[in-house]
Amino acid sequence: MTHSFPHNTSGGPVRLDSGHVVSEDVVLKSPVSADASSQNPRYLSSHPALYGAVDLGSSNCRLLVARPCHNGFKVVDAFSRVVRLGEGVREKGYLCHGAMDRAIEALRICGKKLRKYPGAKLRAVATEACRSADNRDEFVRQVRDETGISLDIINPEEESRLALQACSALLDERPYAIVFDIGGGSTEICWIKVAQTGETKCVETLSMPCGVLCLTERYAGVENRRDRFEAMRSEIRERLEDFAARNCCSDILDDNKVQMIGTSGTVTTFCGIALGLERYERHKVDGSDLRFDDAERVTELLLRMEADKRKGHPCIGNQRAELMDAGAAIFAAIRDIWPLATLKVADRGLREGILVDLMRADGHAIDPCEARRHTGAKIPASV
Repeated sequence: MTHSFPHNTSGGPVRLDSGHVVSEDVVLKSPVSADASSQNPRYLSSHPALYGAVDLGSSNCRLLVARPCHNGFKVVDAFSRVVRLGEGVREKGYLCHGAMDRAIEALRICGKKLRKYPGAKLRAVATEACRSADNRDEFVRQVRDETGISLDIINPEEESRLALQACSALLDERPYAIVFDIGGGSTEICWIKVAQTGETKCVETLSMPCGVLCLTERYAGVENRRDRFEAMRSEIRERLEDFAARNCCSDILDDNKVQMIGTSGTVTTFCGIALGLERYERHKVDGSDLRFDDAERVTELLLRMEADKRKGHPCIGNQRAELMDAGAAIFAAIRDIWPLATLKVADRGLREGILVDLMRADGHAIDPCEARRHTGAKIPASV
């Protein structure tokens, strides 16, 4: 479902409420030639259409507004806030009033931003928290009545498709790929076959009802952090074993035929720490190669950090500090099952996938490829 909101073509960097700056640099690039662009009047318009994407997850509410350009699209506005919509859903079976209030307040801000861009086409999706909640229909009606935004509760297959669409630019020539997204209420794993033409086929998707928020709640009674981490890691590893056995035998791994892409706050945070960033910088993280041995060192570093130090870390912050142990456990279990040397880090996901869908539907040649690539640095020895 899509609907329209407002039109503004102002440029320049956008500052999020968190203080992070989103550059207006191209997010996804496309090799459109000068001849191709000259034959398509859409690329010559001085006032191109605008598109919006809202991703309401179990932990976060995120918005992107972008406009197509000759080689992809550019972000003109953005918003992100931790809302913890999925808080208590696994235990109670419904969305609690406090969580709904937080999410609706964030969506009000999204609606206010979108009204600055009349005519912008919007798709707003909700994921695991709403999928699992008995009162999801009531919540969707309340969101529509109070914010003007119509939420589309998507299934795990659609969630995986959108994430893969956003991340496919980061795939190389190897014939198989594991693409995973660690969310607040669930974790999606996709086993992908990559053709020589670069086209991708999702062979199988696994959606585990284990995200950073619900795992943190479920294991809150285990007092020792190390024991809690290992218990979460073991649960995820067991959940992955059958999927891995069906789709990825050891000889494929040994022949270097499998690549991995991780898209989630957990993975981007790990990469930021591994790079030794003094503040989170998307352009240095998105497309980076994160070595597994660096990921192991970051895991140990996080498990040694006291709560205050995690909250004060520039790549973690107060709102996500208590969720990092669960994210680290899920990430560690994935590396246990698929012991590769590196993975590609993607700071992109559902919002970017939605934008590609909307723009392609209107005839824009959005073909995400040639994305930036960086090589992750090792953790400084002094850390």
